Amino acid sequence: MIQMKPNPGARQIYEALRNQILARVYGIDGLLPSSRALAGEMGVARSTVTVAYEQLAAEGFIETRHGARPRVARAVVERGRARASSRTSARKVRLSAFGERLLQDPPRWTEPPHGLIANFRYGELSASDFPVLAWKKALIAAMARRLERLAYDDPCGSLRLRTALQGYLWRSRSVRCDVDQIVVVNGSQQGLDICARLLLDAGDRFVMEDPGYQMARHTFAATGAETVPIPVDADGLETARLDGVEARLAYVTPSHQYPLGGVMPIGRRHQLLAWARKADAYVIEDDYDSEYRYDTKPIPPLHALEGSDNVIYLGTVSKTLSPTLRIGYLVMPAGLRPLFAAAKQIMDRHTPLTEQDALAALLESGAYDSHIRRVRRRNAERQQALVDALHRRFDDRVRIEGTAAGLHVVAWFDGVPQKSEDALVKAARAKGVGIYPVSVLFVGVRRSREPVGLIMGYSALETAQIERGCKLLAQAVDELD
Repeated sequence: MIQMKPNPGARQIYEALRNQILARVYGIDGLLPSSRALAGEMGVARSTVTVAYEQLAAEGFIETRHGARPRVARAVVERGRARASSRTSARKVRLSAFGERLLQDPPRWTEPPHGLIANFRYGELSASDFPVLAWKKALIAAMARRLERLAYDDPCGSLRLRTALQGYLWRSRSVRCDVDQIVVVNGSQQGLDICARLLLDAGDRFVMEDPGYQMARHTFAATGAETVPIPVDADGLETARLDGVEARLAYVTPSHQYPLGGVMPIGRRHQLLAWARKADAYVIEDDYDSEYRYDTKPIPPLHALEGSDNVIYLGTVSKTLSPTLRIGYLVMPAGLRPLFAAAKQIMDRHTPLTEQDALAALLESGAYDSHIRRVRRRNAERQQALVDALHRRFDDRVRIEGTAAGLHVVAWFDGVPQKSEDALVKAARAKGVGIYPVSVLFVGVRRSREPVGLIMGYSALETAQIERGCKLLAQAVDELD
């Protein structure tokens, strides 16, 4: 008898019988009860059981003949057994060359830890900073807009948003461009992926800052191209080391080097552009958090300089609104626009239009600019709270870099050697503090005697959490001695 709740429906009876058939309760070709007998047994109408049997027959689980009891379809049970055994087999999956490369060096995603007193993870924003009312109003207006038809749109993005972005980039970043040079993408990561697919082949070389943004390196390396790591110092990429380097592209964060925070001076910027022209290479300029400068106005990007025809500018709202929105944009040389549009179209047609219209409305109304000013003030306060707490707890045992801009700082703990890094991470986690070493972002091997460096994000924390987190981190460091 099937064990079920009283008065089951046809769907419940069907699912119970299907599961029993797959579990071989009736053997590989056994008989099921007649519809009349099963209906009486379960206290339901015969028609309810008949509907369940008809569904099982339609899906091939049973075979029926007029006047006879239903019989399990042997082939269904044997197929199910074959599928189960194949799932546990050791057969090697055949992958493309791209898949094999990705398997050898995959990016790692770990679920953010919950229940921590303070999580200094970079890239997270405070939910309280999000402009809920303004975004909700813009979304409702976008959804209520009466359309003649529902259809695919321009793969480069809605004309309304690209026009709004054109104005925003000029007034905020001194970037002059035509609307047709802008391609809206699903976050900066898709922008990097398109660049990698269109500009790199297996065996090519690409320049990366060392240390630098890991997800960019993974994206480019998955094409089969070779990484050329170039060290960074307090002024960003050491462009003098590019002399004689042959590469198809260079990925840089000149306005706020990730992770060390240096700002590339004008001399190095021109040196980088001169190298790109000579090497016939493209420079991907990731302006990932340029809105957050606390000392001066935002630094004009490479794209705003003379002779920047080889520059692809990459921007995003992941650090200003939310990384969950997945909205970014590329500004590219005019000649590349048709190619990038085609690539975007075959990837996903276009970025969701409702969100594009909502962002355009915020840009047009000035609400986006107001939001930026507000969160810039908040994050300046959070950064100051972090710097003060670190100095108070560690005094001259800590060196802090990258305070001029951004949503993180790098803290170097003199006296804590790199060999103690794993122990410090575990000790801090045991106290409810999430910390993240900078060492994982280096391509080259660092000497074990160098001090531990931590990337410390603060944009998702409140002042009390920052203070408490630094106090517990100090206890974890002291316990290493």
